[in-house]
Amino acid sequence: MAAPDIHANASDGGRGHIAYNLAGIAVLMLLLAVGLAYAIDQAGRNTRRPLPALSDSDPVTQTVAGQELHIPTAWYRYGEHIKPGFVSQIDLTFALQLEPGVPPVPVDVTLLSRSGARSSGALLDAVYLHQFGEEAVGGIPGLVGKPLLAAEGYAGETVWYDPLSPAPFVAKCSEAPDKSRADRCLRTIHLPNGLAAVLSFDAQALTAWKQFDAELARWLGQIGALSS
Repeated sequence: MAAPDIHANASDGGRGHIAYNLAGIAVLMLLLAVGLAYAIDQAGRNTRRPLPALSDSDPVTQTVAGQELHIPTAWYRYGEHIKPGFVSQIDLTFALQLEPGVPPVPVDVTLLSRSGARSSGALLDAVYLHQFGEEAVGGIPGLVGKPLLAAEGYAGETVWYDPLSPAPFVAKCSEAPDKSRADRCLRTIHLPNGLAAVLSFDAQALTAWKQFDAELARWLGQIGALSS
């Protein structure tokens, strides 16, 4: 009568062994997936396209918010095949030369209708001022840094602005989740022709904030984004 128990135990042991092997395979596949993702990320970094330049040619004509723009293909952020015509927004990368002798700063620029994005200056008065904490952050001459209240969902975010200008420079910067990466800033400006430009850049560029708009205007003017 003991034989059935032996067979039952053997069967249970077999199932346990199979489950153990399946768990090991699952862990191995997970490690391979993580390794593959890391390899793809590293490959993307190593094959990153060169920064655009004001001297780039081969323009594509696109119209956004009624504004006709002539944009070099090298300026498009994602390097996709670009077709001329009407679009709702345009995603570009500029390389702003903010300081002589220093490598240019990559700035991601999205152009869209002014009605689609509130300017950072308007947000300063309507939103940010009501979310400031008590303390202030220094370190950037000419700008005041005010951390936003973490309780309002703004943990790790700081607004930098020029307190002396009626049309101030305003940028909201977020702490990078990975300390090996730079903090990132977001700034939206309204252009005089019905367009808005949403700008995203590394926080280190704030030290040259006084040169930012003059250099930005060179790139916008090059494609006709400042024409009325």
